[in-house]
Amino acid sequence: MTIVAVLFSVGLLIALISVAKLHPFVAFLLAALAAALLLGQPLDTIAGSITKGIGDMLGSLTAILCLGAMFGRIIADSGAAKQIADTLIGAVGRGSITLALAATGFIVGVPLFYNVGFVLMVPLILSVAARSGLPTVYLAIPMLSGLSIAHGFLPPHPSPTALVGLFKADIGWTLIYGAIVGVPTLLIAGPLFARSLRGMTARPQPAARADVDAPPVDPPDAGASFAVALLPVVLLAGTTALLAMSGLSDAAKGWIAFGGNPVVVMLVSLLVAMLVLGVMRGMPLAQVSGGSAEAVKDIAGILLIVAGAGALKQVFVDGGADAALAGWLGGLSLPPLVLGWGLAMVIRIALGSATIAGLTAAGIVQPLVAAGGVDPNLMVLAIGAGSLMCSHVNDSGFWMFKEYFGLTLRETFRSWSVMETLVGIFGLIFTLLLSVLI
Repeated sequence: MTIVAVLFSVGLLIALISVAKLHPFVAFLLAALAAALLLGQPLDTIAGSITKGIGDMLGSLTAILCLGAMFGRIIADSGAAKQIADTLIGAVGRGSITLALAATGFIVGVPLFYNVGFVLMVPLILSVAARSGLPTVYLAIPMLSGLSIAHGFLPPHPSPTALVGLFKADIGWTLIYGAIVGVPTLLIAGPLFARSLRGMTARPQPAARADVDAPPVDPPDAGASFAVALLPVVLLAGTTALLAMSGLSDAAKGWIAFGGNPVVVMLVSLLVAMLVLGVMRGMPLAQVSGGSAEAVKDIAGILLIVAGAGALKQVFVDGGADAALAGWLGGLSLPPLVLGWGLAMVIRIALGSATIAGLTAAGIVQPLVAAGGVDPNLMVLAIGAGSLMCSHVNDSGFWMFKEYFGLTLRETFRSWSVMETLVGIFGLIFTLLLSVLI
C-alpha cells in the first residue's frame, strides 16, 4: 500500500501540472495531502509535516538562490558575460569556434540562470554567425549545451543546489565532480554533435536580432570578467581541496569551512561583483544593487517549486514511506545511479521541467541515498542528467530554441531534443565511470 500511495501521489502531481495546468506549487501541496491521507498519517500532523518540509527545504536554499540570482544579474548587466564570450571566440581560429562557444556557454552558465543565459546568448550567436559565415544552428548547439549542462549539474543552480541539501552532499565535491562529468559530456553533445547540423538552415525571428551585441560604454576587461564570473566555483572547489589536506589545525579547518559555506561564498561573490563590475567602473552603488535586486523576482516561482517539493518529501518521511521506498528501491536490480537517472527522465518527459523532475526524483530516491547505498554527490549528477533527457513540446526551452532560430518542429527535434538527450545519456555514462574510480 505504501508504494501504491507514493506512485499515486507522483502520478497525481504529473496530472495536475500537465493536464489541469495548476501551478507546480499548488500541485505539490495537493499531491502531498493525497500522499499523507493514503499513507494513513494522523490528520492533526499533516499540516505540520507540510510546514516542516517547506521550512527545511527553503531554510538552506533561499539565501543561496537569491544571492546567486543577484550575482548572475550583475554578470549579465555589466557586460561581463559578453566580454567572456568575445574573449574566448577571439582567442581561437575559425576552425575551433564551436569549442569556444561551448566553453562560453559552460562558463557563463555557472553564474546565470538558464533562461537569462539563453536570452543573453542568442543575439551573440547570431552575431558570430553573421561575422563568420557559419551555419547558425551549428554554432548555437555548442553554446546552449554548455548552458544546459551548467543548469542541470552545477550549483548554485536551483535543482543541483536543492539536491545537495536533500542528499547531504558536499557542494564543493559536487562542483568538482560536475566539472569532470560535464566537460566530456559537453564536447560530445556540443561541438561533436553540431557537426551533423551544418546543413540545417535557421530563419531567426526579427526580435532575436535586437542589437544587444554592442558592448556597454565601459565594459569590464576580460580578466575581471573571468575572475568574477568564476569566483564562486573557485571558492567552493578551493575550500573543498583545502579541507582534504592533512595536517591542518582545528582552527584552520574551522575558518576554511566557514569561508567555504555556500551562503558565505555567494555573499562574497556578490559583493566582489558589485565592487569590481559596478562601483569601480563608475556606477553608483544604489544602481548596482537595485538592478541585482530585480533578479530576485525572477526566482520566486523556482522557490515555490522547491518549497512544494520539500512538502511532498517530508510527507513521505513522516508517513513512513522512506523506509518502504528504501527497501523497495534497494531490491531492484538497477544500480542506484541509474535508478535516480531513470526516475528523473520519466518525470522530465511527462512534465517538461528539469527542476521539477530533479526534485521529484530526489524525493523518491532520498531514502536510498540516506541508507548509504550511493555517493550523494554522484546521485546529484545522475538525477541532473536524467532531468535533461528528451526535451520536447512540453519544455519551454524547446519552444524558445524553435522560435528564436525559426526552425520547424522536425528541425527542433533533430537539433535541440537530440542535444538534450545526448547530455542526459553521456552525463549518466561519465557519472557511472567516475563512480568506478572514486
